[in-house]
Amino acid sequence: MTGNKKCKIGIIGGSGIYDPGLLKNVERAKVYTPYGSPSSHITIGEYSGITVAFIPRHGEGHIIPPHAINYRANIWALKELGVERVLAPSAVGSLQEGYKPGELVLPDQYIDRTWGRAGTFYEGGQVAHVSMADPFCPELTDIVYDVAVSLGLPIHKGGTYICIQGPRFSTRAESRLYKSWGAHIIGMTLVPEVNLAREARMCYLTIAMVTDYDVWAEKPVSAEEVARTMRENVEKVKKLLEKTIPKIPEDRRCLCKKYLDEALM
Repeated sequence: MTGNKKCKIGIIGGSGIYDPGLLKNVERAKVYTPYGSPSSHITIGEYSGITVAFIPRHGEGHIIPPHAINYRANIWALKELGVERVLAPSAVGSLQEGYKPGELVLPDQYIDRTWGRAGTFYEGGQVAHVSMADPFCPELTDIVYDVAVSLGLPIHKGGTYICIQGPRFSTRAESRLYKSWGAHIIGMTLVPEVNLAREARMCYLTIAMVTDYDVWAEKPVSAEEVARTMRENVEKVKKLLEKTIPKIPEDRRCLCKKYLDEALM
């Protein structure tokens, strides 16, 4: 890393979320980590005078599948740049009729169905059992929700995100099972990103963009329909981020940075 700006707000998302026109004074940061290379160089720029860092979760051109993302390197790189709060847009499917395609969701819980992903910075020498009882930052949740409502965006505050391994989608039996568990949305990238952010003392919030109903619903949709919904969702989230970032206070009033204190053995 050479001569990069420090920034307290980070965005992890798909390449569609990043709009060069929204950022000023842009530079690219190459960050070296103990865990190898992040998904991409990090783009640093200013939203309304506020410095933010953006990294595409799947790499530039969306070339890294969910199970192969170097989540530790991504979070470490953002931490090296001074990031304290992470906003993480991601595409999801719906497991409940009331969570409709085109809507946004700010989940408050998750269920982990992934395996084999490196999910901690504490692999030996020191052990940490970090609490994930409340995995998402309540302060960020309130801010993002209030802004979304003020913009008239369709959004749900609360819901359970089930994270599957991917890259394949669920069978109908699996989808119906997850629905019966009471999960609301399904995706492939939340875990271990959210866990690592907690270990790094970061505030973290995923902004889930519903693209379609999962296969439990037996409502066939075309790739064109999903792509159109995704484009519309991306525009909503770009507008949401543009209005949200200036409203995030300098000082954190949540407990996110303190969870690690009680986790270390």
